[in-house]
Amino acid sequence: MFIETLITEPILFFRIVAIVIFSITLHELAHGWAAMSQGDNTPQQTGHLTLNPVVHMGKESIIFLCLMGIAWGQMPVNPSKFRSGKLGNILVSAAGPLSNLALGVLFIMVLKFLSNLSLSGLLSEDFFYLAARINLTLFLFNLLPIPPLDGFHVFSEIFPKLKPLQYTQFGLFAMMLIFIIPEFGMGLASIADLVIQSLLGEESAAF
Repeated sequence: MFIETLITEPILFFRIVAIVIFSITLHELAHGWAAMSQGDNTPQQTGHLTLNPVVHMGKESIIFLCLMGIAWGQMPVNPSKFRSGKLGNILVSAAGPLSNLALGVLFIMVLKFLSNLSLSGLLSEDFFYLAARINLTLFLFNLLPIPPLDGFHVFSEIFPKLKPLQYTQFGLFAMMLIFIIPEFGMGLASIADLVIQSLLGEESAAF
């Protein structure tokens, strides 16, 4: 279990928890801001335009993150209020994963800036590499065309025949398989590593 990391590698534990909470909070806020831009004021009405992670994740998600290393968030939106139903749903759904992509790129840029410095402690180069890795992995994961992930809402608008899958057990079964097979998550993380290393070039050898 992930909680064992608190005993074996406490710095890594707190780094991961902090990065995931920060990243999911901004992910959900991106959904909210996109929904507001499309004419839906539901995020504001429900008090979800906040940096408070408990509002976006809930106590259960944060506890589960600390225990199992898995977390989730939510942003209430009302697609019926979007100015353009189809385009609005695509933009709002894509906003979350794109925020993780932007964060990943930002952390890589910080790494490049810090490449000639010698940092230690909680905010070392390892921290920013981990932050980039987690955010790029979240980006890839959330783009999967599996309900209830954001990728499904994007692809189901492009390919409407996928929409009935939202009301079946397909999503639950697929998500169970993903979490049961650790190699899947490792594969996404490996792709993230390749992206980071390609963008950092020779500097990545330092990590």
